[in-house]
Amino acid sequence: MICERCKETIPEGDDVFDHYGKKLCEDCYIGAVQPPRSCDPTAVHSATVTRNLLGQTGTEGLTPLQRRIYDLIKENGKILREELMSSFELPPWEMEKQMAVLRHCELIRACKEDGKIYVTTI
Repeated sequence: MICERCKETIPEGDDVFDHYGKKLCEDCYIGAVQPPRSCDPTAVHSATVTRNLLGQTGTEGLTPLQRRIYDLIKENGKILREELMSSFELPPWEMEKQMAVLRHCELIRACKEDGKIYVTTI
């Protein structure tokens, strides 16, 4: 069976979850039911403490995708959310998840200027 969200094969014997008529793998089901929130003080605290315990600073510990997203934002100084999303071939839910991780690690933030939402580094 193929997950209708991430399009990955769900291995035989793994649970398949029904969410509003779509067949999802476990990870996608969790993401659909409880999507990551960018503004989550508990997640920020948890990420900060964990990174400190591991001795990580800056972009250490990020996935290659998260590092590429961060680097693009840093190169531009600030970038519209729409431009950032179109720069990567990711579904919106995946991009939001990656941006939430970067926000929890206190590497990026969003700001509103002239009614537009920009993403910048901290």
